[in-house]
Amino acid sequence: MKVIILGSGVIGVTSAFYLARAGHEVTVVDRQPKPALETSFANAGEVSPGYSSPWAGPGVPIKAIKWLLMKHGPLVVRPKPDPAMWIWLLKMLRNCTAERYAVNKSRMIPIAEYSRDCLRALRNEIGIRYDERSRGTLQLFRYASQLDHTAGDIAVLKQYGVPFEVLDREGCIAVEPALSAVKDRIAGGLRLPQDETGDCHMFTQALAVEAEKLGVRFEFNVAIDGVIADASRVTGVATSKGVLQADAYVVALGSWSPRLLRPLGISLPVYPVKGYSITVPIVDASGAPESTVMDESYKVAITRLGDRIRVGGTAEISGYSDKLYAARRATLDHSVTDLFPRGGDLAKATFWSGLRPMTPDGPPVIGATRYGNLHLNSGHGTLGWTMACGSGRVLADLLSGRKPEIDVSELSIARYDHRFG
Repeated sequence: MKVIILGSGVIGVTSAFYLARAGHEVTVVDRQPKPALETSFANAGEVSPGYSSPWAGPGVPIKAIKWLLMKHGPLVVRPKPDPAMWIWLLKMLRNCTAERYAVNKSRMIPIAEYSRDCLRALRNEIGIRYDERSRGTLQLFRYASQLDHTAGDIAVLKQYGVPFEVLDREGCIAVEPALSAVKDRIAGGLRLPQDETGDCHMFTQALAVEAEKLGVRFEFNVAIDGVIADASRVTGVATSKGVLQADAYVVALGSWSPRLLRPLGISLPVYPVKGYSITVPIVDASGAPESTVMDESYKVAITRLGDRIRVGGTAEISGYSDKLYAARRATLDHSVTDLFPRGGDLAKATFWSGLRPMTPDGPPVIGATRYGNLHLNSGHGTLGWTMACGSGRVLADLLSGRKPEIDVSELSIARYDHRFG
């Protein structure tokens, strides 16, 4: 088939690669001049299936109040007269129960772990490189009370067979030696040894080159104005380059997907939740992290990417604004200097923000719509990099008429037709 993919972030490019490898004629359309220049550009760098959990969970509403009052809190809400914002927030609150958390997590873990396996296979097959490391994720607890409250998380990890290690202070230092300089700030940690790290932007651009070798065409600097459809099928995409046509269409526009789909009568409950990062050049390798350290107190991820440290965090609900707020950088600066004071040169750090496409329940939306040739691959939230390869592979299987290697039936948009929406 001829397939048009809308969006050239990590989700769009992985979809294009796997579709081309399956024998389809693929065109990717994006308003940017190159792949991965928006949300995929400078994320936290984690490939973390072990950390794949819905944001909506029991106790989150109470925690949110505390986070909003903290100086370096991980949550920011900037209210707007936007019905989509408030509807999304209400739907998220509806999912903050133990029952729905369990259902939603059960939908996220399989696609995340499958994706990690697909990524490893890609490395072996095509030799792609992206400052990758396979040294796990350390969830770092500054206070004993945080360590005491891990029983629920550990039970879930056991349920899904995810390997883990509970570490004391010395155990944390053994896997992250630079923490020895700040040992008094550490109570313990929860390590997920099968998680990985890597530069999502570097990966996406390298995979785009591989996709081109398979015949994928990239149409950059092309604005997407709308989707043209009759009662049952899409007939084209209106763009600044004219109407583009294909046999099948894939929407992989992240946070922008709902706006494109709304005129078609498709209600995709994805809303942008802005995240921030700084990228810090390493000046002392012995003082930098070996992999990812998740500072649980501030919900900040500190990741080693080659000769750089990527520090990412904050959930800011503020619509489609990409404004950079100094207070958000202060939180990232504080976390990295508090734990890795000798590692990097903050004076030379770059500051960035991106809009994470979040669903109110947590899992992404992958698969068909009520239009026979229109498919979705969106709503991955903070886990787009983690879930990208698996999502692209599954989508290629679905469009090729093959049964995917994992069951993704509950990742379809149809799940919002019942009470878990």
